[in-house]
Amino acid sequence: MSGETNLNTLLKNMTPVLNEGDYVYCTTPSLNNINTNDIIAFFKEEEAPTLILKKETADKLNLEYTYVAAWITLTIHSSLEATGLTAAFATALAKESISCNVVAAYYHDHIFVAKKDAERAMMALKRLSE
Repeated sequence: MSGETNLNTLLKNMTPVLNEGDYVYCTTPSLNNINTNDIIAFFKEEEAPTLILKKETADKLNLEYTYVAAWITLTIHSSLEATGLTAAFATALAKESISCNVVAAYYHDHIFVAKKDAERAMMALKRLSE
């Protein structure tokens, strides 16, 4: 299953879902004390690994963060080769002055927005799919 590539189909059927909880971006020099089951996303950057974690996990591990996010999943299986989807939803959110941080995974696109903007982001994404 390689996922959907047609932009119109993606937009019409993307069905955003707001995941429960608060999420944060952290960096850490070592992953030794972190259970990999607690990691939402991981990216190895030159400076240090970046982790996306539940806020409560970061607090428990005493990891610093400056941004508390809501996590929105677009439930359609989008292809990694699809073009235009990220641009379309980023533009829709930008029109509402909502910053977004995107993680494209194999099955779905995941959008992290400031927690305070979660409901407005959901409304903008739902309007985009109409």
